[in-house]
Amino acid sequence: MFVHSKFNFLPFSLLALFLLQVNSAVEAAAPGPIPINLSTLPVPPTPGLSNGSDPIVIDLQKAIILGKALFWDTNVGSDGMACASCHFHAGADVRVKNQISPGGKSTPPQAQLFDNSTSGDLINANHILKKSDFPFYQLQQPLDPNSPTIHNSDDVVSSAGSFGGQFKGIDLYGSNVDDCLRNADPVFHVGSTGTRRVQPRNTPTVINAVFNYRNFWDGRANNIFNGSSPWGDRDTNAGIWVKINGRRVIKKSLHLINSSLASQALAPPLNSTEMSCAGRVFPALGRKLLQKTPLQQQKVDFQDSVLGSLSNSSAGDIQPGLNTTYGALIRAAFNRKYWSYRRRGPFGSAPNQLPYTQMEANFSMFFGLAIQLYESTLISDQSRFDLSARDETGMPTQLTASEMNGLEQFRLNQCALCHIGPNFTATSIAANAAIAKTHPEAFGDASSSISTSSNVVNRILTARSVAMFDSGFASTGVTETTSDIGVGGTDPFGNPLSFSLQYIQHLTGNNTAVVDADVFNVRSCDFQEAFAVNVTFPFPITKFFTAADDLIPQPQNTIDCYLQVNSAFLPSPSTALAELNKPNSLKLTTAVNGAFKIPSLRNIELTGPYMHNGGLASLEQVIEFYARGGNFNPPAKQSVKVFPLALLTSDTAAAQNRADLIAFLKTLTDERVKYEKAPFDHPEIKIPHGHVGDEFSVVNGNPIAAASDLAEDEFITINAVGASGRSTPLKAFDSLLAP
Repeated sequence: MFVHSKFNFLPFSLLALFLLQVNSAVEAAAPGPIPINLSTLPVPPTPGLSNGSDPIVIDLQKAIILGKALFWDTNVGSDGMACASCHFHAGADVRVKNQISPGGKSTPPQAQLFDNSTSGDLINANHILKKSDFPFYQLQQPLDPNSPTIHNSDDVVSSAGSFGGQFKGIDLYGSNVDDCLRNADPVFHVGSTGTRRVQPRNTPTVINAVFNYRNFWDGRANNIFNGSSPWGDRDTNAGIWVKINGRRVIKKSLHLINSSLASQALAPPLNSTEMSCAGRVFPALGRKLLQKTPLQQQKVDFQDSVLGSLSNSSAGDIQPGLNTTYGALIRAAFNRKYWSYRRRGPFGSAPNQLPYTQMEANFSMFFGLAIQLYESTLISDQSRFDLSARDETGMPTQLTASEMNGLEQFRLNQCALCHIGPNFTATSIAANAAIAKTHPEAFGDASSSISTSSNVVNRILTARSVAMFDSGFASTGVTETTSDIGVGGTDPFGNPLSFSLQYIQHLTGNNTAVVDADVFNVRSCDFQEAFAVNVTFPFPITKFFTAADDLIPQPQNTIDCYLQVNSAFLPSPSTALAELNKPNSLKLTTAVNGAFKIPSLRNIELTGPYMHNGGLASLEQVIEFYARGGNFNPPAKQSVKVFPLALLTSDTAAAQNRADLIAFLKTLTDERVKYEKAPFDHPEIKIPHGHVGDEFSVVNGNPIAAASDLAEDEFITINAVGASGRSTPLKAFDSLLAP
């Protein structure tokens, strides 16, 4: 794995050039940086949210109460699903029944067919997962990449959600189940009876997600929150309604930075696989909830760290609900100019219903920001790794010998190239860039380092060339690209999700193709690998631009550049366009197809199954995957980060090294998460867990549908937990599987 050597900090030389073009074995052996305490990492600020002369949120605590209630409330879904229904266990999902989706996100409908298990057993909707179902890609010898493949499934282990259907309306005073036209799903069914749909990607944890620049596996939850959709500035119709006076409101655009959690929060409640019937809109959800008691059917502990003061419970008498309404919480938490307009009319209406109010019309903003503020409290910075004392070199001193060897393996095997910084992920772009100035040791030393800046695009060696990639995203060869294209996909408006693809268009002068403004701020001098070097060489250069090309200075400043200042250049637009039009360009390639957000490793022992496809059940299987260098070798695979690891495979101590690496990873578990102590305590929630029956036969007659072609739900009840937590720890996913 490639880490820049000390030559990066010397004047440019032919030796430095050699290091740029060749994956040096010496550099590959350089240990990665030493991770540091998460409490040092700043939460990226959101100016104007709760500060300034006219903030959006006027009472942070009330907004957090609102957010926690909305996150856990099953009334939010069309058929009993809450945000927490898929994020109830260390912020993730460990259900084992009806949790398989046939094919990945990019699999065409006609190919969405359940694969058989490794043993040849039938897998269908409502299947109960077993240990023998994993991993989904199996070799005869798990540590040998050349070993014969004995099983390969493109199925995904994820989260069961909604039955779907077409939204018709809500019942303000009766049922909390939406009125929808529901029928058996063409993919998710047993016989002729419909089952709940399952998402096509595994559910990542929401704990520590506040540090992520973008969220979702493909990054579609934009860093910019526009108030009404997940798409930031890409959505030109987005906006919120602002009261000017008693007779006038206007629709204004909203542009809140570092708010991808709010963007992410707006997608599931309207998604017909996750929580909703198709066609529901946020004003309708607002109308459904505003007059209701939060968590009206779910018990809330009187010692809940956030909700306790409003709980209807007392010692020895745990009751459902809060003694307020959602409307009252919004009025207390948010600036009145967003909800106090009394007239109806400007905001549209549902068919045959009264026009929406301003509060209903702006419910998407209240919902997104409240959940962001609640999730911003879910920071797990008190693991044993965090709490350990450190020696003068920064190494922890209170870990066992096995755990210390595991940390050494983590560094020697270059895990920190992707899982870098206090949150163990390069996805924490703004947070990592801020702390790199005060704690540069977290990103390398004088002999080797990793570029850590606010760049949303970077450059890295791949097997074929040096390619642009989206910071915080990587192709590791988990699945074939045909199954899921990841950040190489597009948004509903036809724009690429990838910043790299936008950046290349920017280089050619096509700035209309740039829909995320931070692409314009990318500094070429902060790339990990040089892109355009203002030096003339006596031989042809194929992987970056030189003075022999038409270069222009980068438009940004060159203060504290990672590379030498003679790398602070770009090809001219005409040069870039000519290069892009070459059929085999090696200078303007990208590594985005099949690339996914790099997850944090914190609390990793509790957040299985693993990878974007959920195809690995245990940490042992994860380490085997990386030890052999992944499953597949797509063009975008970052081959200098994912390749066979001798220390974990062929070395005589390999088995011990793998065990020790897992021991180290478990030191990243925060005991508060493991025992659901504040701030990780929560209300009661009843979660669908498959259906009565199995994959061969189910009981129909679900009461949410007038017809009888939907399967009857089974449920698990997660009890309410107060600030002091639970007496028994959460379990790892693989321990919940039958043999």
